[in-house]
Amino acid sequence: MDKVQHFSKVDGLSFQKVFEARKRVYQIVKPTPLFHSIPLSERSSSQVYLKLENYHEIGAFKVRGAANKILKLSDEEKKRGVATFSTGNHGLAVAYVAKKLGIDATVCISRRVPKAKVDAIRRAGAHIEIVGDSQDDAGKFCYELEEKYGLTVVKPFDDPDIIAGQGTIGLEMVEEVPDLEAVIIPLSGGGLFAGVALALKAYNPDIQVVGVSMERSPVMYESIQAGKPVVLEEQPTLADSLLGGIGLDNRYTFESVKQYADELILVSEEEIAKAMGFVASEHRMIVEGAAATGIAAILQKKLKSEFPKIGTIITGNNVDLSVISKVIQEYEFKPQK
Repeated sequence: MDKVQHFSKVDGLSFQKVFEARKRVYQIVKPTPLFHSIPLSERSSSQVYLKLENYHEIGAFKVRGAANKILKLSDEEKKRGVATFSTGNHGLAVAYVAKKLGIDATVCISRRVPKAKVDAIRRAGAHIEIVGDSQDDAGKFCYELEEKYGLTVVKPFDDPDIIAGQGTIGLEMVEEVPDLEAVIIPLSGGGLFAGVALALKAYNPDIQVVGVSMERSPVMYESIQAGKPVVLEEQPTLADSLLGGIGLDNRYTFESVKQYADELILVSEEEIAKAMGFVASEHRMIVEGAAATGIAAILQKKLKSEFPKIGTIITGNNVDLSVISKVIQEYEFKPQK
């Protein structure tokens, strides 16, 4: 890591925090594989590498940020317990880490969270509160619990410790493939993007960092276009993990995306479904819609430029079997002739 430049363009964030987070996070999780996708490379002009965050025990990258945040809490904060609001995977991550550390956890979710994720959170031992029709509704209730019971709220993305934890993915990627020239990162609230982009740009300022969102309710994308955080009504989407607002008082992730994103891409529901079918057919892996957005961008040749080596992050596999079954039947990828 001799090339690393110790800087951040966003106050409160630093590469040093990402590096420190790695030792802390590895108390709970292990590094995930980065592998060369031959089928995807054959369908693009690049050598494509997939970072398999679906290999975590909870099947999602969110465990990194949750581990970093919760492990830093004081003994008194741990005794009082934690609460969070989530579209699913962050809630599961908080529940999982809290259970490992013997901490009480409450997860606030909306009625839009898929059953597979609700069941997984319940199995992890957290108390579940189902509130409203959006992550914003769940978040409002979560902060009411904080005020009433003194619980520590573990934010899903706009928190330096969460961002640093997710940034450990970037460290692993450049250590495995130091000459990556572009990385496509699924983009929602921006915690994943902020952390990974910080790590990548600190290692190589010239690396291209691309954010990808779904066309339905892409709040961060629309916020960047507007020049300020905006609110959108949530719409049904295969990429349900990317739903949710970024907060009108956003402190870290909006600025991170604005500073670090070299390009922002949107993909349609059909393109996401085709990407999910591609991964199932070519790699025999089940991935959720959000995890397939980077694949969709590559398959549909959405990037403005071509790069010899690119990577993307398979963020998770927590998808209802009824959804993936339908996708596979309708969008199973046909071999090239």
